[in-house]
Amino acid sequence: MRWSQSFLVTLREVPGDAEVVSHQLLYRAGLIHKLAAGIYSFTPFGFRSLRKMIDIVREEMDATGAMEVDLPILQPKELWVESGRWQRYVDDGILFHLEDRKGGEFALAPTAEEAVTDMVRRSVTSWRQLPFNLYQIRTKFRDEIRPRFGLLRGREFLMKDAYSFDVDEKGLDVHYRKMDAAYRRIFERCNLEYALVEADSGAIGGSASQEFMVVADTGEDALVFSDAGDYGANVEKAVTAPLPEPWAGEEPRSFGEANAPTPGITTTEGQAKHLGTTPERIVNTMIYEAVGADGKAWLAAVLIRGDLAINEVKLPKAIGALHVKLASEEILGKVTGTRPGFVGPLGLLPFEENPISLFVDRSLEHGANLWCGANLEGLHHSGVSIPRDVLSLPYFKGVVEVATAREGDPSPTGKGTLRIRRGIEVGHIFKLGTKYSEAMKCEVANQAQKMVPLTMGCYGLGLGRTVAAAIEQNHDDVGIIWPVPLAPFACVVAVLQRDAHVLEAADRLYEGLKAAGVEVFYDDRDERPGVKFKDLDLVGFPVRVVVGGKGLQRGVVEVSTRRERKAAEIAPDRVVELVKKTLAAGAKTLVTD
Repeated sequence: MRWSQSFLVTLREVPGDAEVVSHQLLYRAGLIHKLAAGIYSFTPFGFRSLRKMIDIVREEMDATGAMEVDLPILQPKELWVESGRWQRYVDDGILFHLEDRKGGEFALAPTAEEAVTDMVRRSVTSWRQLPFNLYQIRTKFRDEIRPRFGLLRGREFLMKDAYSFDVDEKGLDVHYRKMDAAYRRIFERCNLEYALVEADSGAIGGSASQEFMVVADTGEDALVFSDAGDYGANVEKAVTAPLPEPWAGEEPRSFGEANAPTPGITTTEGQAKHLGTTPERIVNTMIYEAVGADGKAWLAAVLIRGDLAINEVKLPKAIGALHVKLASEEILGKVTGTRPGFVGPLGLLPFEENPISLFVDRSLEHGANLWCGANLEGLHHSGVSIPRDVLSLPYFKGVVEVATAREGDPSPTGKGTLRIRRGIEVGHIFKLGTKYSEAMKCEVANQAQKMVPLTMGCYGLGLGRTVAAAIEQNHDDVGIIWPVPLAPFACVVAVLQRDAHVLEAADRLYEGLKAAGVEVFYDDRDERPGVKFKDLDLVGFPVRVVVGGKGLQRGVVEVSTRRERKAAEIAPDRVVELVKKTLAAGAKTLVTD
């Protein structure tokens, strides 16, 4: 393909709404165009990369025995009500929904558990028809509040979603392992550095889930790893081994009844300094409004060390709630009689009809000689002992693990310490169990002729998102550095002058590379060399062949990789072989021997 005959227009300026690197570079390189906030068109060049991603995913899914289907994007409300997800997704504001001319309500699906479960329950009646895995590569929709990260967080996006059906958990385990292995192969084929981490199942639900993360310094998610290499989780799921206890071995002091003044000091650090102690000896008491699975509301008071933060993703499951939010100042005042900064666990009151339950983070379970708010403006208790003064309270309900893991904390495996890196979620696999099959009565007769709900798994992978993540991981200050498998074209031949003998030599190289099976692009534009070099760096062709008059006079052309950007002078008759070897090796450096 020749640039002079292509629809490829690059930009020098960064779009004003492009905040992340991949969005900036995809736009400037002419690979995507914005149609509306969070909605993008792929140009021919951009679609070549996306199609390569699609082909890799389809090949690996087919290799596992999964079967491709095509499910409707427009789905009736009744299915989502049946599964129990309609109101939650509507309340969370992420579901695009609309009415038809007859008043029927529909969703533009962000995922397809309901549709695929409905299809299966209509035709599968016996265990003999199992197991199987159905997948699709389909557009999805999500009404993002701030769709500002290009392909990483769009309102319309391309996704591969797969759904396995088994008669029991043993079968699900087999499918789960197959998908785990397939996803590893996909990201390895894309030449991406990735990590597999334990994750929260979120709104999809299920008993277990894992995320596949492309590691990138610009990633939106924090990943927690053990430096011993035997543990990984996203920060929302990560746990630690028990932390060192600074009070270990100390004799508990007497409890001090509101005897530690902290006038006007509301921060943990300020209170610790004023009291002559350290933040880990300050008890922070956080009050949450909670809703249980039965729909009933209640209040949760959660105690945590002052040097730690509560992980509000782990919190609901830990305390047995469906979801939680920080209590309003009105509720806080009625429950404690004070304002934030002076709240403590002693003497808490229910709010109206809502009972209160107290939970203690594991980091404080044995805490002694601590300070906590006295529920009085500007005052703290001293000499607090958690076992003596808190665990015996009538509204104490249990010790939980809800702290956010930190860099340097001990690994939960007992080996090494935790390190934090950044990453971008590109795939997520779930063990759904019977969450949807029970709700939607998707049942079969098992070998004992007993009707049982099918056991399901769900396996999602963002295709455009992976392409964008590849750029977040592979770029420099002048443009994209494509991994060879995802590059729109693996090689570019650029001609520097329009002289006949230069054009003839470039034409021969272009045709020779094409004949050798290399995906080659030909920059035959009548542009200045500086303009061409900037464009070639921006678009990020893995290998570049530059043909110029001065080089041809010496019997050479210049060949370089995008990653190294150091040109070597090569005789034209060696170029095809060198390019093929360099691409086969991943184009990290020129393979000249």
